[in-house]
Amino acid sequence: MPDRDVSPATRRQRNRAVALLVIAGCVNYLDRSALAVGTPEIRADLHLSFEQMGLLLSAFAWAYGLAQIPAGAAIDRYGPRRALGVGLVLWSAAQISAGFVGSLTQFMTARVALGLGESPMYLGGTRVCADWFALRARALPIAIFNSSSALAPALAPPVLTVLMLAFGWRAMFVLAGLAGLGVALAWVRLYRPPHEAGIPRQDIETIHSEDTLHVVHLGLAQVAWLLQFRTAWGMFFGFFGVVYLSWMYATWLPGYLETQLHLSVASTGFWSAVPLAAGFVGAMAGGFITDFLGRSGMEAVLACRLPVILGLLVAAGCTAAGALAGSAGAAIAWLAVGLFAANAASSCGWALAAVVAPSNAVASLEAVQNIGGSLGGTLAPFLTGVVVRLTGSFTPAFLLAGAIALTCAAVYALMARRRIIAPA
Repeated sequence: MPDRDVSPATRRQRNRAVALLVIAGCVNYLDRSALAVGTPEIRADLHLSFEQMGLLLSAFAWAYGLAQIPAGAAIDRYGPRRALGVGLVLWSAAQISAGFVGSLTQFMTARVALGLGESPMYLGGTRVCADWFALRARALPIAIFNSSSALAPALAPPVLTVLMLAFGWRAMFVLAGLAGLGVALAWVRLYRPPHEAGIPRQDIETIHSEDTLHVVHLGLAQVAWLLQFRTAWGMFFGFFGVVYLSWMYATWLPGYLETQLHLSVASTGFWSAVPLAAGFVGAMAGGFITDFLGRSGMEAVLACRLPVILGLLVAAGCTAAGALAGSAGAAIAWLAVGLFAANAASSCGWALAAVVAPSNAVASLEAVQNIGGSLGGTLAPFLTGVVVRLTGSFTPAFLLAGAIALTCAAVYALMARRRIIAPA
């Protein structure tokens, strides 16, 4: 980890915190991905149409998005230890309950509860990194933590497919939920914030030496204050495209490979992992790129924002190329590069909030940004399902996603340019 100007004991504790976040993030996305992996079997078992399946795939994102502001405010007020602990228990229980549903309504309810429970995860994780790492050293740990959002989807297709083929899709959901309960116990027992962890006061002063003044507002007043700034709105609208693209891949890639490229269920589980594995590498690469740019002298905000813009541009082009490719191999290769770039942009987008906002407002700004992302995550699976039904092809849906990514790159370039400074 970067930032060596603290004691070895502090480095050990914060590295343990990042490790716990990565594990929790992997379980988080494993639970999200279970529905996408089980789509064909769930559709057949519950007799759902493509549009109903798209609605079900979107239910999580609606709840997740609506819960962002309350979750962010709770994290900044009560701290990530409590907020993430409660969220882990709630989402794990929701995932287990999904294994016992008998109708679309019941499944929608379970997915809504899953979205509510998972809402503090990435807001709280970014706040943990802001609490434990100095300003110029935050991008890399945030990227390492955020890479779990790509690692889990990469592991999910083969792992969950094996579980589903061996035990059925219902058992797949129950086992994933039980894993979450184990992580909840580990988080509550092992994580403490810096001021409760017994680290030297000098280390805390070193970590926050470059931070701006704390915001005096709390709760919804803090969110209202953030919305006075153009940067906050740029991150809101820009992250829409980042998450729209990644959620289209996460929710419909197995269906695309099986339906349009005519791969078997077993082959789909394997080949889905290729673009998703590239996405994991991209999420990690985003942190190293931002860290390199910052250490080379580039201003911290630009070092985070520039990779977001370039990543969205590359992802837009590669998604369009993958949609128009003439073979399965070419399509998978283009989509792998596209998801690499999209996830690099995502990592740097999360790091951007940790350098533009006062440290005690990071989770609230992340919440604002993530509401925009959740709108993209909500619309991506539903619009993709509608477009596929109307056109009989995934190609127009992929081209639409590329156009959205291109537009949101321009939003980041024009609007998310300056730090948010609290008045003295």
